Amino acid sequence: MVGVNTGKATPVSDRRDHLVRLAAEIFARKGFQATTVREIAQEAGIHSGSLYHHFDSKESIVDEVLSSFLDDLIGRYRTALAGGGEPRAALSDMIRIGFATLEPHRAAITVMQNDWSYLRSLPGDRFDYLVKAEDEVERMWVDQIRSGQARGQLRTDVDPKLAYRTIRDTIWVTVRWFRSDGPLDTAALAEHYITVLFDGLSTGERTSQRA
Repeated sequence: MVGVNTGKATPVSDRRDHLVRLAAEIFARKGFQATTVREIAQEAGIHSGSLYHHFDSKESIVDEVLSSFLDDLIGRYRTALAGGGEPRAALSDMIRIGFATLEPHRAAITVMQNDWSYLRSLPGDRFDYLVKAEDEVERMWVDQIRSGQARGQLRTDVDPKLAYRTIRDTIWVTVRWFRSDGPLDTAALAEHYITVLFDGLSTGERTSQRA
């Protein structure tokens, strides 16, 4: 059953959101496996037992961290693609979306990079959605790249899946060095990357050994 969002926060929901954000930072800093429920509770200034009033396990917390990030990311991608625009513009919008998630979801992205394999190896199907989400995201990107190739906008000698993974990894690894007080914000970084991706670094004359 889908609940109705009244827009009114409650002390319980505020507290829960605070605990999720706090735990996400610890997971990002120490790693999910190395983090204990006691450490999360201590940093929150509560007893371990109190944490279990909100979550039944450490896995429940990281589940909320990652699912919130992926829901936001995929929702933005779907919205960007709903208009059915031309592929190069769509890919540019998707790059902007990726960079735009770096600040609000920095901890979640770090956890995804560090703990993806471990979480997927846990018993049960709790984290199966991670693979499903990744498959959907890859499909959206690859479809746009292939469409761009079919329309003559993108080179056909580049493998679409490899191109997607290169773009994906470039965006996500940025979380490791990006600083909000640096010379560029995430929007400016996105525009810079779009320029490099589509226009390249060369002035037009091919100097590659493959040329």
